[in-house]
Amino acid sequence: MIAADASRERQIVAKVSWRLLPYLFLLYVVAYIDRINVGVAKEALSRDLGLDPAVFGFGAGIFFLGYFLFELPSNLVLERVGARIWIARIMVFWGLVTIAMMFVANVTMFYLLRFLLGAAEAGFFPGILFYLTRWFRPQDRAAAISLFMTAGTVAGAIGNPLSGSLLLLDGAAGLAGWQWLFLIEGLPAVALGISVLFLLPETPEDARWLTAEESTWLTGQVQAGRPHGHAATSLRQCLAHPAVWKLSAVYFLLVTGAYGFEFWLPAIVKSLNRGSDFQAALLSAVPYLIATVAMVVVGRRSDRTGERRWHAAVALVVSGGGFLLSTQLMHSPLAALAALSIAWAGLKAAQGPFWALPPAFLSGTAAAGGIAVINSIANLGGQVGPALAGYLERSTGGFSAGLMMSAILLLAAAALITTVPEPARDAARPGKM
Repeated sequence: MIAADASRERQIVAKVSWRLLPYLFLLYVVAYIDRINVGVAKEALSRDLGLDPAVFGFGAGIFFLGYFLFELPSNLVLERVGARIWIARIMVFWGLVTIAMMFVANVTMFYLLRFLLGAAEAGFFPGILFYLTRWFRPQDRAAAISLFMTAGTVAGAIGNPLSGSLLLLDGAAGLAGWQWLFLIEGLPAVALGISVLFLLPETPEDARWLTAEESTWLTGQVQAGRPHGHAATSLRQCLAHPAVWKLSAVYFLLVTGAYGFEFWLPAIVKSLNRGSDFQAALLSAVPYLIATVAMVVVGRRSDRTGERRWHAAVALVVSGGGFLLSTQLMHSPLAALAALSIAWAGLKAAQGPFWALPPAFLSGTAAAGGIAVINSIANLGGQVGPALAGYLERSTGGFSAGLMMSAILLLAAAALITTVPEPARDAARPGKM
């Protein structure tokens, strides 16, 4: 047996983190780039296909309708067949659909392929979150989730400039720049999906890089950390749990506000500095870089204190305040970008503590289903947010109304999450070796 040693505990958790999180991080970077690259392609794609802002917003957001319809069944299948096989299937499928986006020739094809991309990616993010509950103790999860989710901010930081540079290939081999963008950025998902079959261990027992003693200890700690007593364990219990629906509403507001802004970020930045598409994409990296640091800091602090609700709520208030402030600073590009960076940092920092909440009262099938329900319902906001932002831009001729919308939604989310019952502090649970 492993001796009761706090430093040894940290070594094993660090070992698991270094082995799993960088790889999962890479998978999510590719997923996120393929999800948001349409924002970088907005100007060129809209010009070539004749899309107005409202039509583009609806098409960008219809991704989430496909995501919503297929997310719950996808995560339930993952819980049965295992993450390795199912994540591989998801990635290969969405990579092929991303590549197919290069053949878009009209509005109908744009809508159809965005819908199929959402259906293809459904189950990836909640599937990874469920997978992490099999590897990390409750008191380590917010930091692990935050580190994993920094992939989204890093993807924005590197993905927007990368996508912008691919637009510079316009005319090469007779293809438009946006066609090169979808072709080149779809290929890594296919390759990485195949690699998952060989590189992703299902459980600690399957990890060759853990000793037998380490595997036994980690499995025991994860099992001991599962919620007991009134925890929901079945899908029916999950769907009857009030906290599931409150968290779904919170995340719906968050996602609506986020995507009402994110798909428009390159265009907003371009309007501020009047530069090229590539310069706008490059400057769009700034909010993502700042958000990456905020996510790690807030996630670690949430784990250290064992507190979840207020960490998420305060971060959401900061986000809403940042968006409100940005609407008053659009005349000053530097100040507006700073306010938007603060807003984006708060929004992203809330997510680590938020996603540490569901496993505190859900277990087994209920955890897989609950995470999927919360994420799928909330991601309908990905349809609503861009559509509303597009409508507001067309109606007002500017971006301030859309940013105000995001601010109001995030402040409402902050208020609502404070009504979710606080689970027992993770730090107080037994978990010593």
